[in-house]
Amino acid sequence: MTLKSTFPVIDVRETGRRIETLRKDSGLTVRDLQEYFGFEYPQAIYKWQRGECLPAVDNLLALSHLLGVKIEDLLVYEDREISWPAA
Repeated sequence: MTLKSTFPVIDVRETGRRIETLRKDSGLTVRDLQEYFGFEYPQAIYKWQRGECLPAVDNLLALSHLLGVKIEDLLVYEDREISWPAA
């Protein structure tokens, strides 16, 4: 027997755009985030915003608190239909 279900897949590029938009809407600069996270350089934040990578889970949680949103509100994803064998 085969079951049909959905599997959420994060759109990293769109998530980056959302992070940038929420940051700007909050009146924060990249430098503000750099200081908040204690990063020596801002490259990680720029990579998040360009959709080159996602923040680590602990940074994602901290970012959601800083921006006043739920983690789910930071992420852009789509549900893809999958089939998998039932046991």
